[in-house]
Amino acid sequence: MKNPFLLFAFLFFASFSGISQTKQPNILFLIADDWSFPHAGVYGDQVVRTPTFDRLAAEGALFTNAYTASPSCSPSRASILLGRYPHQNEAGGNLWSEFPNANPTYVQILEADGYFTGSTRKGWGPGEYQVTGFSHNPAGKSFEDFEAFLTERPKDQPFTFWFGSTDPHREYVPNTGIQSGMKLQDVRVPGFFPDNDCVRNDILDYYFEIERFDRESGQLIAMLQEMGELDNTIIVMTSDNGMPFPRAKANLYDYGTRMPLAIRWPEKVKAGTVVNEFVNFVDFAPSFVEAAGLDQKSMSGQSLWALLAGEKQDRAQVYLERERHANVRKGDLSYPMRAIRNQDYLYIWNPIPERNPAGNPTVHQSVGQYGDVDHSITKFLIMEMEGKTKPGQPDLFQLSFGQRLEEELYDVKNDPYQLKNLASKPAFSTIKIQMKTDLVKWMAETGDLRAMDPKSTYWDEVRYTPNYQMKDIDVLQQIEQYRIIPPFGKYAKEGIPCN
Repeated sequence: MKNPFLLFAFLFFASFSGISQTKQPNILFLIADDWSFPHAGVYGDQVVRTPTFDRLAAEGALFTNAYTASPSCSPSRASILLGRYPHQNEAGGNLWSEFPNANPTYVQILEADGYFTGSTRKGWGPGEYQVTGFSHNPAGKSFEDFEAFLTERPKDQPFTFWFGSTDPHREYVPNTGIQSGMKLQDVRVPGFFPDNDCVRNDILDYYFEIERFDRESGQLIAMLQEMGELDNTIIVMTSDNGMPFPRAKANLYDYGTRMPLAIRWPEKVKAGTVVNEFVNFVDFAPSFVEAAGLDQKSMSGQSLWALLAGEKQDRAQVYLERERHANVRKGDLSYPMRAIRNQDYLYIWNPIPERNPAGNPTVHQSVGQYGDVDHSITKFLIMEMEGKTKPGQPDLFQLSFGQRLEEELYDVKNDPYQLKNLASKPAFSTIKIQMKTDLVKWMAETGDLRAMDPKSTYWDEVRYTPNYQMKDIDVLQQIEQYRIIPPFGKYAKEGIPCN
C-alpha cells in the first residue's frame, strides 16, 4: 500500500472495526490435587517424570516461588477463582464449605464478555455451591472431558477451561510407583519423614500419580496443537496445595504451600523465562481478566503479565494462611495460622496454639485420629514413633502431630525442611519482630478478622457438610499389612514388610 493516505485511512478504520484488535486468548488451567514443589524434572527431581510440565517451562515461564493462598483444596481453589485471600472469602476460607457469592469469579467475568467456559473433574471443592446460587461448579459448567467441551464450543469463540485432576490425591494403589520402574533408592526423603523403604515406596506411589496428571495434561495440549489454538492459549499448570503427607498438606511449611508452576503464552511470555519473585494464587484471576482485555474491581492479587514483561513489582514476600481443614477437633474448631515467607525466612503465627494442629488424637467428625493428615503408611509409621525418638535426632512425631508454639521462625536457606524453630532465639528477635509487623499490617489492610480478634470463632461456626471415616484407624494393623511388592525378584510375590 504505497499511498500514505490510504494506509492511514486503513489503520484508522481498522482501529474502530476491530481488524487490528488482538484476538482474545483462550485459557487452559491445568490443576493437580496435592502436588508439591519441587517434584518435577525441571526442578531437579531425579525420579518423577514430568515431560509436559517441563515442556511448558521451556516454552514459557517456570516459577520457583509460587505459593498457594491456603494449603487446603476448597480455600485454595476459591482464591484462584476469585483472586481474593481466603480470609476475604468468608466461609470459602474453610474446607468442605460453601462457595461465597458476593464477588465475581474470573470465569463469570469472562463468560459475561462472551467466553465459552467449562471444567472437568474437580473444579472448586469439596463443598457446596448450589446453596449460594450457583447452577454449576464455579470453575465452569461440567463436561465429560476436554474433547466434549471443544466439540460444543461455538466456532472462533474464546474459551476458558479448567482441568481439575484428582491426582495425586489419596488414596493410592500401593506399589504402582515401584512397579512402573521407579526405584526406592533414588527417592530423596524430606527431613520430616523417617527414611525407610516403606516411606520411599509411599513417595513413589505419589510420584506415579503426578506422572498420570502430567500425561493427561499433555493430551489436552496435543488437542490444542492439533486444532491450531496452541499459541493463542494461556496454559497454566500447577497444583492446589501440597503433598498428602504429614507436615505438608494443610500446613504453612513449604511442602504444604510452595507449588510447581509453569505458564506458556508466547504473546506475553518469553520461552525459557525463570521467575524467582514471589507469586500467590490470588494472582491468577486478575491475570486472566487482564489478558482478556477486561477490568475487575474486587480482586486482591496482582496481574502477572507486567512481572513477566520485566516490570519491577513488590514481590519480595508472600502471605499465607489456613483456617479449618477437616473437622477433626471437638467443637468443630479451626486451627488458624497466618504466615509471611521471603527469600530467607518463614514466619508463622499460630493465634490459638492450645489447639491440636493436626487434629485431635481420636476421631471427631471426619478422617480418624490426627485427621488433618491424610491416612498413609508414612503417617502410621510416624504415629508409631511417639516417645521413641533417639537423642540427637528430630522428634518426627512431635513435628507432625504435636502442639506448636504461638510463633515459629525458620531459616529456609539453611533449614529447607523447616525443622528448627528459631522464634525464641535472641539473635533472631529483630527479624521475627519485623516479619510479624509486616504480617499484621497485611492482615489489617486485607480485612482479616484475626487482625482484630485473634481468637475469632467465625471459622469454627461455618458449616461443615460431610461425615466420613468416622472411626480411628488400627495403626499397628495397617503397618503389619503393608507390603512393598517390586515387579520382579525374590520379593515379587510375598512382598517386603515394614518391620
